[in-house]
Amino acid sequence: MRVDRLHYDLPTDRIAQHPSPEREQARLLVVSPDDDLKHRKITELAELLPEGSLVVLNDTRVMPARLIAQKETGGRVEVFLVRHVGSRSIEAFGETRNAAIWRALGKASKALRFGVDMRVVPAQARSERLDSGGSLFVRLLGRSADDGLLEVALFTSGKLEVDAAVRAFGRMPLPPYIKRDVDAADADRYQTVFARVDGAIAAPTAGLHLTHALLGRLAVRGIEVVTVTLHVGLGTFQPVLVEDLDEHKMHREWYDVSRPTAQAIANARARGAKIVAVGTTVVRALESAAEQTGEVRATSGETALLIQPGYGFRAVDVLLTNFHLPRSTLLALVCAFGGTERVLSAYEVAVREGYRFYSYGDAMLLHRAP
Repeated sequence: MRVDRLHYDLPTDRIAQHPSPEREQARLLVVSPDDDLKHRKITELAELLPEGSLVVLNDTRVMPARLIAQKETGGRVEVFLVRHVGSRSIEAFGETRNAAIWRALGKASKALRFGVDMRVVPAQARSERLDSGGSLFVRLLGRSADDGLLEVALFTSGKLEVDAAVRAFGRMPLPPYIKRDVDAADADRYQTVFARVDGAIAAPTAGLHLTHALLGRLAVRGIEVVTVTLHVGLGTFQPVLVEDLDEHKMHREWYDVSRPTAQAIANARARGAKIVAVGTTVVRALESAAEQTGEVRATSGETALLIQPGYGFRAVDVLLTNFHLPRSTLLALVCAFGGTERVLSAYEVAVREGYRFYSYGDAMLLHRAP
């Protein structure tokens, strides 16, 4: 598909810079099977889904993946963690220490230097949570041959564990179109209430609207809720720099579909119930695990699945999703699911009606196109 077909005009004041005051108060544009558009709110979601549906959530947890490291000369380097790839013993502080090895992005005012140890500067809002007296350090090891990303080693001084240090020193990785500094509220609001498995570098944003109370109302209506895990990474948000999506290379992201979730989907299919994906990352996880027959297998691994118009969906019937950037793989997936003209027409209405866009914005409830 040509990327220019995924264009729409969006005034910059429609890009949400803060979440709605309450999660459930975000607006919801409902695109029904007969193409009728309804303006609702997330708080009404339980009444808008078919009774007996199966709702699938992504339980990944966003890591504070932005690290600000300081060199001995005083210069600073920003390291953005992308994917954990293992551990390794390294020499540091005159002894052997265990380091976590990550793929990462990095930027600095001067050229990046490899082999230099840099101390990570704690975020001011988090510094009071440190109680071990240890520090977090980062060493740039080189560039990965397979994807060109930096390979970095994270290690600590004292008794501080690396994972705990990243949580304490790191900063929440808000998207670049949010033009403000991270504040204390983002630690809560840029995380779903059901987040469980550390590993994402961005939030599965459709899930940000849900609350425990709303999940309870789903249960009252006989709507079962299960989870998958897909650690949102560069594969989801990498900009498209080619004119044809066939030439776009997706980064791999780790996902897991558990045996109970696969069985719940099989049971829902057997009784004729709708499968509702909360977010595009759930769609990618389920479609990556689906056989040609439509059966969703219990499986885990990495996926680089790119979904664009013409894709034959096997696992999902209804999609709850935020509004996405023009010319993006996320918008391509939504257009594949709902029909390009149908989706872009709904986007035009959303712009005209003042809906808020992107990660902290409003949402759309979309039934799959025939």
